[in-house]
Amino acid sequence: MSGIDERIENIRKGIMKRAAAMKAKVKKQGFKFQPFSVKQKKVLTWWCPASPVKDSDGIIADGAIRSGKTISMSLSYVLWAMNTYNGQDFGMAGKTIGSFRRNVLRWLLVMLKSRGYKTNYNRSDNILTVTKGDVFNNFYIFGGKDEASQDLVQGLTAAGFFFDEVALMPESFVNQATGRCSVTGSKYWFNCNPESPQHWFKSKWIDKSRCHLSEEEIAEMEQEGKEQKNLIYLHFTMDDNLSLAEDIKKRYRSMYVGVFFKRYIEGLWCVAEGLVYSMFDDTVGGKHVKAEHMTGVREWVVSIDYGTVNPFAAGLWAFDGKHAQKEYEYYYDSRETGVRRDDETHYQEVCKLIGDRKVTFIIVDPSAASFIECIKKHGTFIAKGALNDVLDGIRVQTTFLNKGIISYYKDCKATISEYGLYSWDMESVEDAVVKEFDHCMDSDRYLCYTYLRKILRWKY
Repeated sequence: MSGIDERIENIRKGIMKRAAAMKAKVKKQGFKFQPFSVKQKKVLTWWCPASPVKDSDGIIADGAIRSGKTISMSLSYVLWAMNTYNGQDFGMAGKTIGSFRRNVLRWLLVMLKSRGYKTNYNRSDNILTVTKGDVFNNFYIFGGKDEASQDLVQGLTAAGFFFDEVALMPESFVNQATGRCSVTGSKYWFNCNPESPQHWFKSKWIDKSRCHLSEEEIAEMEQEGKEQKNLIYLHFTMDDNLSLAEDIKKRYRSMYVGVFFKRYIEGLWCVAEGLVYSMFDDTVGGKHVKAEHMTGVREWVVSIDYGTVNPFAAGLWAFDGKHAQKEYEYYYDSRETGVRRDDETHYQEVCKLIGDRKVTFIIVDPSAASFIECIKKHGTFIAKGALNDVLDGIRVQTTFLNKGIISYYKDCKATISEYGLYSWDMESVEDAVVKEFDHCMDSDRYLCYTYLRKILRWKY
């Protein structure tokens, strides 16, 4: 087992131990609810018989992270289902089933138990059965990660559907899932953090919800015969989560800058514009560019963005257990030199970059199959394909830069230069970066998202 695999296994065991301890504590003491905010109470009661908006077709809750949306939305959804139906099927979805279990199900189960409900979760079939007295209902859990996910919900006849992080799901999945809600009185529940203002969910659901429109806009849409959605819309901030301490709010505010601060902290649907890493300080001796090499190095890791026609970028990273610093870089642009280098030549240059240091592994662009095979053929180093989720990777790298977790030795000039050029694509409808000056940025993102994110997950 490699060093990274061993640490990941230790982290996994730690998580399981903490989860078991929490489960034992809950079993012994029960779940203790914290006071609900005004908006959380609206989420919990909008469907009740005395509510003036009980006839709405559903509810949308968007806004900041850690604002109490998920807790109140998931609990209210099941309470509504159990108080309205008996023997019906319902849908619940996250981007993946794994993320749904972590973010929603683990807390939902203990909350329901505290309210006197009995639950049985069939992990293999992903069905949650909830009972209380003579009432029982089945909740089918889905992952809506890509276009193929819509096939998973075909054939289901549902009385309602709950979507956690709906903005991360493809439109086809949501359309298919909402189309399965054919039981009389069925309702939709949508929960998400903001994305781009051009996002399909913003334009086709939020902007068309009656509760989000003024009386003048509703009259205009009715006159023009435009579609409206009979949905409640609530916008959350961290202040709507009364259980969140001020020091925790301060910590989250310190993690993000730029577009991610506006979306995750202010809860705004805003455009990604300008430099991707606008917080980067290129002053030698400053926050991100160091005049000295790192001391107390515990581990060496290499990250690579592969290119033959495009530039080839490799970085040698030192890690001391808390911080990582790119100490040396190898950057080769065949268009500039007029000479292409093959895999073997690039491999020899990477070996020069490493020198006699003991490297734990080399993280490589996952599309570079031939170069990964070249590394494996030599048998000197372990090659790992990088996790290549661009937006999540940028978000994690932004956090690491903002908190000073990653830095660069002053001679990494190609990388430092790219930080001043790497920009959002203003002409793209969706969040995207300009595909120029991005090779060192991609290499560094691989390091942050594939390696550091897992090692330092409890530290940031």
